[in-house]
Amino acid sequence: MSIACSTVKMTDKNGDLNFLNQEAKQWRDIPKEPIKYAPKSETIMLSGGLTILQDQLIQAALQSLGENYISMPNPDFESFQTGKAYGNKGQCNPTYFTVGNLVKYLKGLRDEKGLSEKEIVEKYVYITAGGCGPCRFGMYITEYKKALRDAGFDGFRITSFEHDKGIFQGDDIDDEILNFTPKFFITLIKAVIIGDIINILGYKMRPYEVEVGSVDNAIEKCRMIVSDAFTSHSSLIKAMWTCRKELSTVELNRLQPKAKVMVMGEFWAAMTEGDGNYNLHRFLEAEGAECIPQPILNRLMLSLWEAERAVKKRQALAVEGAKSIDFSSAKTRLLIKAGKAAIKTHFNLYAKAIGLHDYEIPDMDKLASLSKEYYTLDCEGGEGHLEVAHLIESVKDNLSHLVISVKPFGCMPSSAVSDGVQSLVTNRFPEANFLSIETSGEGAANFYSRVQMALFKAKQSAKEEFEALHIPKTIPEKVNNYLYQPHNTKAGSAAKLVESLGV
Repeated sequence: MSIACSTVKMTDKNGDLNFLNQEAKQWRDIPKEPIKYAPKSETIMLSGGLTILQDQLIQAALQSLGENYISMPNPDFESFQTGKAYGNKGQCNPTYFTVGNLVKYLKGLRDEKGLSEKEIVEKYVYITAGGCGPCRFGMYITEYKKALRDAGFDGFRITSFEHDKGIFQGDDIDDEILNFTPKFFITLIKAVIIGDIINILGYKMRPYEVEVGSVDNAIEKCRMIVSDAFTSHSSLIKAMWTCRKELSTVELNRLQPKAKVMVMGEFWAAMTEGDGNYNLHRFLEAEGAECIPQPILNRLMLSLWEAERAVKKRQALAVEGAKSIDFSSAKTRLLIKAGKAAIKTHFNLYAKAIGLHDYEIPDMDKLASLSKEYYTLDCEGGEGHLEVAHLIESVKDNLSHLVISVKPFGCMPSSAVSDGVQSLVTNRFPEANFLSIETSGEGAANFYSRVQMALFKAKQSAKEEFEALHIPKTIPEKVNNYLYQPHNTKAGSAAKLVESLGV
């Protein structure tokens, strides 16, 4: 354990050996003493864990509904150390980073803002994802409660949600505390979708900016514009049009051959922007690459696809005496289709308004068809068959020069795919440039070294692709405008632009 980590001391029973020779007792994740929690009007919700932009937009969106909601700061290495100090041994990165981030935040409320532990426990509640996946994910809630108890916040409320079971409350949460209404979720999804769109454009533009930091500055202005639209209940489409003007002011030099790298893998490790994956996206950009991120939208569409498939499988079962028409299944399928239509409609409206023209919402049926020969569609752990599908699609459709699958050390669902199934895929598609890599919280030097080795080959491919084309002497101004997004079979952005000129 590092010196910084060892300085984090638990407030209770640190070094106490009185447990020796005592009878073992069953773990109970309920507070020792009854707690009278604050009413809804005084309760503050905490959450976070998506991209930095999306967390900020979600805060603005939910506060516009009158919710006392705060998006927590992005987890950093100190969060990881705190998680290791208060958590059980052998957990994965997402557990340590997210649990440690919550403990660190609450300790800041206590030590820096002067709130008492009692006041924090009574007034705050944390929202997180829960589930029973084939890994440590199913133990997240218990890990939160164990760490919070040891940090002095026994009885702190945790509520979680699952994509296939809706919302369920923790043991001590009154049903009236959290307003999980359709309006709540629709507003939440809008914030996530808009965050995805702006993030996608940011990754497309940032590697080609003439002035370093200009894209980030424009995106920050876009965040403020959209946040104001949520707060004032004004048109989000109009806000995205305003963002279009801000992004158009950024000067770009897009005729630079850069390796295009698709980043996928375990959901949190591939999505997070920070120490949780060693700032992988920014590292790739610094090394001369353009990233293709995996938006949250992909996870939403996968969840709907899995739910629809489950309904179809139930209907296919022959049950003697069953109704000829199962109205409950028909209603579920109708709701799923409505959900998909709503997501696609909002995405397309916002994308067109801000000027994202060349991004297509993933076709889950197509991806399932690509991967079913290699990975069973019935295994829904982690990203399921998507990791296999993305690699095959990248090769067949020439989407990137390198595919990186990143996951926490020991992530069972993702490692089983990347270290097992993908070896068969790469054997059948030898042209694939694929890297499976793990994060452990430490060991950044080894991580970066492996990425650089795979990236060298990708850079060579991007350079050869670009130099094989004839570059015209006169380049139209539209080439350096982010709104010009041509479609063709080239992988690199610069090669796509030159190819589109038809010389």
